Amino acid sequence: MSDPLAARLAEWLSALAWKLLPPRQQELGELRLLDSLGLILGGATSEATAIARGYVAAYGGAGRSTLIAGSAGTPPGWTALVNGIASHCWDFDDTFPDSVIHPGSMVVPTALAVGEDTGASGAEILTAIAGGYEIAARLAGAGGRRFHARGFHASGIFAPVIAAFVAARLMRSPPSAMASAVGLAASMSGGLLAFLADDGWSKWLHFGWGNFGGILAAGLAQHGFRGPAGALDGRYNLYDAFLGLTPDPAAVAAGLGTQWRSEAALFKLYPCAHVIHPYIDLALDLRRSLSLAPQAVKQVICTVASWAVPIVCAPAAEKIRPQTALQAIASLPFQLASALIDGRVGLDTLAADNLDRPEVQALAAKVEYVVTDDHEGFAAEIALETVTGEIHRRAGRLVAVTPERLREKFLDLASPVLGRFQAESAIDAIRQLAAAPDARQIGRILRSAANAAAKR
Repeated sequence: MSDPLAARLAEWLSALAWKLLPPRQQELGELRLLDSLGLILGGATSEATAIARGYVAAYGGAGRSTLIAGSAGTPPGWTALVNGIASHCWDFDDTFPDSVIHPGSMVVPTALAVGEDTGASGAEILTAIAGGYEIAARLAGAGGRRFHARGFHASGIFAPVIAAFVAARLMRSPPSAMASAVGLAASMSGGLLAFLADDGWSKWLHFGWGNFGGILAAGLAQHGFRGPAGALDGRYNLYDAFLGLTPDPAAVAAGLGTQWRSEAALFKLYPCAHVIHPYIDLALDLRRSLSLAPQAVKQVICTVASWAVPIVCAPAAEKIRPQTALQAIASLPFQLASALIDGRVGLDTLAADNLDRPEVQALAAKVEYVVTDDHEGFAAEIALETVTGEIHRRAGRLVAVTPERLREKFLDLASPVLGRFQAESAIDAIRQLAAAPDARQIGRILRSAANAAAKR
């Protein structure tokens, strides 16, 4: 009888080393850290982050991990809770298209918090990030979009489990303790899509809580607290409980170390649901190529995958006139209208005064959709009709995000908080992290956001 899946993944992750990673994985490790650190900094001044940071400051206690915009160290679980919320609160983090989970906001805040607490080297932290992404790709991919179809937020399901792997790796736990941590963390899995109905902030908490729970599980397991061995593939396993199925463990673990499924993770260039991104690209292309004025648009018809309709298209009234940033993040009509009017989409698109613009609401009302089951991944089609009766059609997929664009994104997010010079210095610190003895430089960057946060 083969070992349980958690044990097999733990053996692989425990043996992983920076020097064993392919050059592409080493490059991706630094880019993923850059992206998530920028998101944590960009989320430092959000109301949700401020509330969570205030709570942890009052009740979290002292520790060695750096909380975003915090003045003193906190325990790693509380740190990863707040930084995970900050990383995801603008929905600007990367995505696996097959499962629609956001790995960066669970892997990177956990790796930074635990790595700083344990004094891990930069190479160890980056190795844990690479391994955490790969395990996330495989475990979430085994469930696909079935979690969403049943009303569960897949990122909330997997965040505790992935965080447990990452935390245990940086705690230098033996494979048996890592597998035990995963067994404990699987019982913390959860997360409802209820936030889609009324703009609740539970979506952001799913990452913070998942990070906290995974770190807690790893710490308990390291001290001998036993978790069930078959939580991923045994009797009453996570998949069976949530979906009524059990994946093939051999298929999940096949090619570990040679086939990097995590390369499928897609970075974001716009702060909105990832499925909206290719529609924005198509709309911006039409605007540029046609020199299109917003008032020349009569109607825009989007062909949308059926699974995405309840996320970004319905209910129609809310999508046309979003009342909050969270509603705007998940609105295809609003985002397309903003792109066609402004020629860009950024964090300022989500500002309260932008949500109320009559011209955006009027154009959003002209965005309609038809449903398809033929789209794979994040594909998009739009047909734009002008007031003169011309119809312009475009179809496409997500545009690849280059390292240069990611650095621009980081500077856009970090500069308002750190200042341009220090934001550029942060990029250099991340480039040098693989050779750094520890993560203290990253901690200083996170602490330096305190002044900007205090001013908001």
